[in-house]
Amino acid sequence: MANITATQVNELRKKTGAGMMDCKKALVESEGDMEQAIDILRKKGQKVAAKRGDNDASEGLVIATTTNNDTTGILLALNCETDFVAKNEDYRNFVNSIIKIAADNLPTSIDELKKLKFDDKLTIEEKITEQVGVVGEKLDLSAYEVVKADCVVAYNHPGNQLATIVGLNKAGENIIEAGKQVAMQVAAMAPLALNKEGIDQNTIDRELEIGKELAIQEGKPAEMAEQISKGRLNKFFKENTLLSQPFIKDNKKTVEEMLKEQDGGLTITAFKRVALK
Repeated sequence: MANITATQVNELRKKTGAGMMDCKKALVESEGDMEQAIDILRKKGQKVAAKRGDNDASEGLVIATTTNNDTTGILLALNCETDFVAKNEDYRNFVNSIIKIAADNLPTSIDELKKLKFDDKLTIEEKITEQVGVVGEKLDLSAYEVVKADCVVAYNHPGNQLATIVGLNKAGENIIEAGKQVAMQVAAMAPLALNKEGIDQNTIDRELEIGKELAIQEGKPAEMAEQISKGRLNKFFKENTLLSQPFIKDNKKTVEEMLKEQDGGLTITAFKRVALK
């Protein structure tokens, strides 16, 4: 049996983030071979991942950031099973490491992100599997969003269970401040689309049908019920499309009107919102 030293155990722990006893066991099994010990721990992570695959990973962290002189916004969510893990500093550092890789490479999809190298040995997907073995919980890279615009603003809600990114068609300090207000609006009001043109036809048809049925239940004749449902649809658009929503800091004006007060041609080009709950 190889003589495993505390220095070896500590080195393996630093490389993998696994517990001291797990590192020692892996080194004993590999007879002191560091690379083989890393593979053993990775395999352990894969076993844990398979075992916990059906578990509910509803906790975690959602973090948004901007890069490229605030012209690109990135939003990412890594789920876990408990807030005990989510609040761990190592877990936060791990999520931030993934965000940095995303910012450096700007993959176009979550699948592309998972295939990027985390380090000189593992991809992000493989590193997540490894970390399953370290923390003993299911981990899921559940969301990855990118917005590019003349100016992008990121908002992280306290607790990092919710984050937003908003793209605007102009840049400048006053534009950034307006963008922050809109990013908080998106967080609070969860709009479905930028404007009514962004609402899909299935949703519109469903709202019209619901509005008509409610009117009939209220005793309105069928021909009147149809008109009433159209009025209710307009209310639905106002409540669920960002530019038409009442501005949360002054509900006498819409978000669109607030932006025009800041700059006549200012508008939102895109937004993304991710929440764990």
